[in-house]
Amino acid sequence: MTFAASALTGRRLFVLHSKPVCWSDGVSCLPLDFALLSSAKEKNRFHESQKRMDKRCCAFRRRKEATTKATTLLAPMVKRILKTGINARYVLMDSWFTMPANVCALRKYLDVIGMVKKTPKVCYQHNGKKRNLMEIYQNLTKRRGRAKILASTTVILPDKKAAKIVFVRHRRKKDWLALLSTDTGLADSEVVRIYGKRWDIEVLFKMAKQHLKLVKEIQCRDFDMLIAHTTIVFMRYMFIAYRVRMASDHRSFGDLFYACCQELDDICFVESLHRIMILAVEQLRQMGTFCEKTAMAFFDTVMAAALKYVNLSKSRMISSIS
Repeated sequence: MTFAASALTGRRLFVLHSKPVCWSDGVSCLPLDFALLSSAKEKNRFHESQKRMDKRCCAFRRRKEATTKATTLLAPMVKRILKTGINARYVLMDSWFTMPANVCALRKYLDVIGMVKKTPKVCYQHNGKKRNLMEIYQNLTKRRGRAKILASTTVILPDKKAAKIVFVRHRRKKDWLALLSTDTGLADSEVVRIYGKRWDIEVLFKMAKQHLKLVKEIQCRDFDMLIAHTTIVFMRYMFIAYRVRMASDHRSFGDLFYACCQELDDICFVESLHRIMILAVEQLRQMGTFCEKTAMAFFDTVMAAALKYVNLSKSRMISSIS
């Protein structure tokens, strides 16, 4: 699971993947919650917990969570994060989580965008009939040429609410992929772009495993130690993400960044040159070798050449457009 967002639009979103949950704005990714799972089936568990503990404590709840089906943990985890005051706009999920029941449970809190698995066992109500994903795709009119977005349509989920399915071309092979969005007013291209932010959690996994030693740093068999170690690794990642953002992302400067951008938009070439000339005059006066007539003649010549250059550039641009 990840909590991600779009830096271009300012929207915030969750991203669900495997067991951890992270927040992202498209630039930084911060892990917020996780679950270490064993198996919901008792016959698949190698050894049961032997510790005696109060059922009200966090350790007992963690053990109970470990023997719960992963998909049933999604809604409680999202609800728990939102309760802390962290806001988001979308929940992003891969095909393992994007099932109709999960989408219906999560859309109570946030809109969902996820990859849909191609399987004949999962059906959606489309044009009054129950159809699986392949049947829906076959009944749609595709866009011509090499369009990246092939088609889109609206389906009805088990909660009787509408959702949009966008079919996109596979980049590596002759095939297609399907993305589901509960925000039906979102443009097809925006659905694809926002879902691309889910890649942040893959970067988190790689960093945690290869560089922060999530797997190889310690060897232990105690469940509480594994929880503590995973928490420490994720805290390390949060410190690194914060440091990287403050050191390299100019948007972290807040109002100063926007003021600089506005300043660059407002100052044109001629005005910039005029400011440079004023500074040059002040420097000449301080040196004591200032001749008013000679300096003004020099500046007038430079400004005239600059205006001639600007007018020539405009005329070239107009001729190229026509």
